[in-house]
Amino acid sequence: MHPELPHQHEHGPGEAPHTHPEPGVDPHEPLHTGARALRVGIGGPVGSGKTALVAALCRALGEELRLAVVTNDIYTTEDADFLLRNGVLPAERIRAVETGCCPHTAIRDDISANLDAVEDLEAALGPLDLVLVESGGDNLTATFSKGLIDRQIFVVDVAGGDKVPRKGGPGVTTADLLVINKTDLAPLVGADLSVMDRDARARRHDLPTVFLSLAEDRRATPVADWIRALVATRTAVAGA
Repeated sequence: MHPELPHQHEHGPGEAPHTHPEPGVDPHEPLHTGARALRVGIGGPVGSGKTALVAALCRALGEELRLAVVTNDIYTTEDADFLLRNGVLPAERIRAVETGCCPHTAIRDDISANLDAVEDLEAALGPLDLVLVESGGDNLTATFSKGLIDRQIFVVDVAGGDKVPRKGGPGVTTADLLVINKTDLAPLVGADLSVMDRDARARRHDLPTVFLSLAEDRRATPVADWIRALVATRTAVAGA
């Protein structure tokens, strides 16, 4: 059964449609139900807010789920350092991968470094409920290998203009959840959120999209709720 599109409240021109995904899972791929943690990849262009989203999810879910994070940067550990500075998780629950190559290579083509990081976390920490794998900043073609993650979140932001969802690309069109971030900036950059909503629906069909301002919602509530539903469904299937 296909999940319903996120419920849209009435909104005026340029106002964010307060989108919330319905509980449920993508109908196209079964969730992995083995002993390992659910793995959720988070991709998107540089500056879209991926690391801020990871931090928000750690705040929202860190006390209720056994959680760990893998970050990817090309030559630094900047994203992991950001999480550590903000104290969103203990240091032992964060691993940094320096890819030394284009970000999409390490999450799609040669995933060995990321797999090693995830497996090291599971070996060191014991059973986990959730591992977030954050890609380095990439473009609209970025996708994760299904050998690495179970679900993908793709993050774009309104600063690039309201044309971004219309441009499509595998990241926008195929991600299990599209997050359109920084809605608070829309009036400043002349972005029409209603246009972004329309175009995202046209490109994504029955796949959910949420509009978010991490400056206003530091726990990324609709995204955290979507992940909770995934974890609950996976747990129920595994226990059946």
